Amino acid sequence: MKNPSSEPNSHHSDNSERILIIGPSWVGDMVMAQSLFIVLKAQRPERHIDVLAPAWSRPLLERMPEVNQAIDMPLGHGRFALGERRKLGHKLQGQYQQSIALPNSWKSGLIPWFAKIPTRTGWKGEARYVLLNDRRILNKHQLPFMVQRFVSLAYPKNAQQPTLNSCPPPSLVANQARIPALLERFQLTKEKPVAIICPGAEFGPAKQWPAEHFSATAAALINDGWQVWIMGSGGDKTVADDIAGRIEKTQTTSDKPNHPHAIYNLCGETTLEEAIDLMSCADQVISNDSGLMHIASALNKPVVALYGATSPGFTPPLSPLAKTVSISVDCGPCFKRQCPLGHHRCMNELYPQRVLELVTTASHTG
Repeated sequence: MKNPSSEPNSHHSDNSERILIIGPSWVGDMVMAQSLFIVLKAQRPERHIDVLAPAWSRPLLERMPEVNQAIDMPLGHGRFALGERRKLGHKLQGQYQQSIALPNSWKSGLIPWFAKIPTRTGWKGEARYVLLNDRRILNKHQLPFMVQRFVSLAYPKNAQQPTLNSCPPPSLVANQARIPALLERFQLTKEKPVAIICPGAEFGPAKQWPAEHFSATAAALINDGWQVWIMGSGGDKTVADDIAGRIEKTQTTSDKPNHPHAIYNLCGETTLEEAIDLMSCADQVISNDSGLMHIASALNKPVVALYGATSPGFTPPLSPLAKTVSISVDCGPCFKRQCPLGHHRCMNELYPQRVLELVTTASHTG
């Protein structure tokens, strides 16, 4: 497993095949950015791809074989910090022939400009006329999916635009050597098929399937011989505790036999790198539209992705093993963080049976 450096390497004799990517700030977006990296390496295998991104993204970048070096963005999300950007840009001078800025913000174009990178590519946005000299004008109808917009930047301005099917899916490589120690640390086994549920969504509660639906689905899987791991951040611990508690009550009151050691609540217990490697153990993943959903898809796991306030027509899971499920409501998809009407029908009326039918199909055909 490679270990990209956090500091920019200032000693490169040839910058003609070096590209600096200004990476996105969300987990799912960073996963989808790998499709761009794959295309860039396929075009010229000798290319070195460095990614300037928040430090949290290092575990993802370490699991992308196409990435040569990760450079930590030493700035908090939303901070302007002109002096710090200028200082980092000066450190990077002379190292790259091209930069590609994936965020559309004005400040994302500053560091490549300070670095005097000859070709500075990105989508037109936020008055970046001076900062970018290879500006692209986005046609949202021609490129409706985010991954298309990323991959398009690998090609010349007037090239034919990529279709969704022509975009290679992200493909993370888990650190298999670490998995036995992780299983021992968290007292996990793979003696039963593993279903991982991801009940969180950093974007907001409008994207979250109700806890009672998750628990009903998990209980049905447990009764069918599965074990269930709940995964997410510390912010997801409350909903995960709710789900686990409901499952325990179901097991106690059901006339079916109890299933000891069938539910494991890992929310807030794992780092991102541990979560990625443990996710590679899954036989099935059920997830809201979230960063973990995209990670599971990039690990080529069977995924059932639950959509409510957002749409699979923009950021779907890209693995052929992934399935999306949603219901049609008059008010959606609204792309709001919280349901503006208060009823959350798009998720409340997406019932567990529909999800379980997809899980059964995935587990028997995967």
